[in-house]
Amino acid sequence: MMENNDKLLEDFFTANRQEIADNGFTHHVMRRLPDRSERLARIWTALCFTLAIVLFVALDGIELIGNTLRETFNGLLESAAQADPQSLLITGLVLLFFLYRKIASLA
Repeated sequence: MMENNDKLLEDFFTANRQEIADNGFTHHVMRRLPDRSERLARIWTALCFTLAIVLFVALDGIELIGNTLRETFNGLLESAAQADPQSLLITGLVLLFFLYRKIASLA
């Protein structure tokens, strides 16, 4: 009985086969599928970023940056007595502008 139904279905679909126009649909779908290399690139980027953070913390990167900023600030204070106020004001405004641009680009 089951073989008879299968044979009837197969005959029906063979006799009534219709070709449907693709009109570029398959090509469009294939272009939108994510590429395997793109997924691998994202995984690789995440692994490298994680490794960089671990190494930064393990090698006392926070302390090194703090020391560098402290030395820079101390050097600036020592040399501020020799610098004219107008150049310090311009430097401060430029640094504030760059800080604003960086924060605006992150939003």
